[in-house]
Amino acid sequence: MGPKLQKDLIDLASESNGGRTLLASDEFFASKENLLKPGRGEFISDKYTDRGKWMDGWESRRKRTAGNDWCILRLGKPGVIKELDIDTNHFVGNFPSQASVDACRVPTFTALGEIMDEVEWTEILSRVELQGDSQNRFAIHYEDSFTHLRLNIYPDGGVARFRVYGQPEDSADDRNSFTDAAASENGGETLACSDMHFSHMENLIKPGIGTGMSDGWETKRRRGPGHDWVILKLGLPCIVERIVVDTLHFKGNFPDSCSIEGCVEPDTDRDAILISTIDWLELLPVSKLSGNQENIFSIASNQTETLTHIRFNIYPDGGVSRLRIIGRPVP
Repeated sequence: MGPKLQKDLIDLASESNGGRTLLASDEFFASKENLLKPGRGEFISDKYTDRGKWMDGWESRRKRTAGNDWCILRLGKPGVIKELDIDTNHFVGNFPSQASVDACRVPTFTALGEIMDEVEWTEILSRVELQGDSQNRFAIHYEDSFTHLRLNIYPDGGVARFRVYGQPEDSADDRNSFTDAAASENGGETLACSDMHFSHMENLIKPGIGTGMSDGWETKRRRGPGHDWVILKLGLPCIVERIVVDTLHFKGNFPDSCSIEGCVEPDTDRDAILISTIDWLELLPVSKLSGNQENIFSIASNQTETLTHIRFNIYPDGGVSRLRIIGRPVP
């Protein structure tokens, strides 16, 4: 029997609050994204995939080597964590025998590589025993505010849902002063693109995370030379510090790589921005992308120009869910 849930707590990690699973050591049988979905997960007795029984949760394969499986997630709302629920609903013969949880605080748009290599984690839940087909709930006693968690399971198995109940920090106290200058809610506009056969370029700058492949920008398969691109106007002139190329839901059709350029043309209209005389400045050289993932790139600190427009190039074609141009607004 776990602790009684306090009434003033919310699920800081839930998908509906903007939570996001970033990386898992293994998700052979069932996807990590299920961890943060609503409800406790359903069970369909006769539903199978080509990898085995379909399960509504995160499930890794049977580990035949040393070590344990893990999943890193970003809280949708940073805050002080009071209770955890590691729900193994419907996982009976395949749940992990134990679990632990680590936490850290970093700026919201910190690259995954930085989190993996540079972050110091704090253990907020020491290794505990789990029960199958149960809500395994644990009280947490830390007053620090966290942004990211790492759920460790021992040695392998399946978890239906992961709930992180806590008190969100006041947005006025958020140490992250970055702004998404491309977001439609901040006045960003998509002006033109090479192709949008499968889905519209405007989806790139919509709020929230994509709901499926149709809720992104996807071009047709390119059979000739060249590459696809989209030009957008920033809602807020800014100095760009980070770029997020989110390929969520695009697994076999994401671009191989991308590059990004910017320019300073505050008084230039849509037609003029398409002509070749614009002086485009390289922000991100051609860089590899991964599918179904937030690809986060840090921009060199010597890049100090205030930009008004962005040209996003993908090579050679494919689909991208969201493009975030993160920077510090300049009046």
